[in-house]
Amino acid sequence: MSGEQVDELFAVLADPTRRRVVQLLGERPRRAGELAQAAGVSAPVVSRHLRILLAAGVVSDERVADDARLRVFRLRPESLVALRAWLDQVQAHWTEQLGSFKRHVEGQGRRHVDGQGRRHVEGRGTRHREAAGGEGERG
Repeated sequence: MSGEQVDELFAVLADPTRRRVVQLLGERPRRAGELAQAAGVSAPVVSRHLRILLAAGVVSDERVADDARLRVFRLRPESLVALRAWLDQVQAHWTEQLGSFKRHVEGQGRRHVDGQGRRHVEGRGTRHREAAGGEGERG
């Protein structure tokens, strides 16, 4: 998913009414009137939000065979799968970054230089003393 697509999807989902419509359509397909009632907004308001969601590819619609004036709206989960993949990439990056930072901080707590310029590294129950730039000796 490109950066522009992610930006567009976040912009579309930034509105709480549209998020509510997406949530409702995640339960089952619905007509616009049902969505308006369930979301607590007027029919013209839900119609505007549905147009935006349709244009973004988040929802699709189909005409009812018996009455072409009625449309049923459905969530297009593949549009959200792409967003989820992008979020997973971001999460993996930050998980790795935070893990690296944690290892760095924990490593800093175990190393110190004494007053004579010797480095001390504390390990599992033993202390190792190293001369700066030289071999270690048990201490």
